[in-house]
Amino acid sequence: MFWFLTFFALPGNWLIVISAWAFELWRPEAIFSTPTLVFITILALLGEIIEFIGGMGGAKKAGAGLRGTLGALFGAITGAILGTVLLPIPIVGTFAGACIGAGIGTWSMELTREDVHPGRAAKMGVGAGIGVLIGTGTKIVIGAFICLIVAFAAFV
Repeated sequence: MFWFLTFFALPGNWLIVISAWAFELWRPEAIFSTPTLVFITILALLGEIIEFIGGMGGAKKAGAGLRGTLGALFGAITGAILGTVLLPIPIVGTFAGACIGAGIGTWSMELTREDVHPGRAAKMGVGAGIGVLIGTGTKIVIGAFICLIVAFAAFV
């Protein structure tokens, strides 16, 4: 099932949406209505937006500046890749890497500012890590909802 790919920071939600659209175009009789297909596409886009701004929003909420929020973004991406490789426990390595990477990215970028104390930068890093956790978790929940909608529409 494509949804499980979302746990590994892969585009599982989009694969569900693309498959539903492709199936609808392939089959001569209608399985999914156009409003259903548009709705799941919007949900997938919403999940991406929430995940994308999760770490940056968490860093910003903890008081980080532009450098720190960008550090969260690049740190989360780098951390997810490294976490998958260095901690090869399915799902755990990728999540932990993304959260830790966002935190380290924010922390390191905020330390480059002269007006930020290391303890305050660490607090901003923790905020970024929590933001990534919440953003990715929300995307997974949205993916589960997309699965339910597709299953209901296909079988009912």
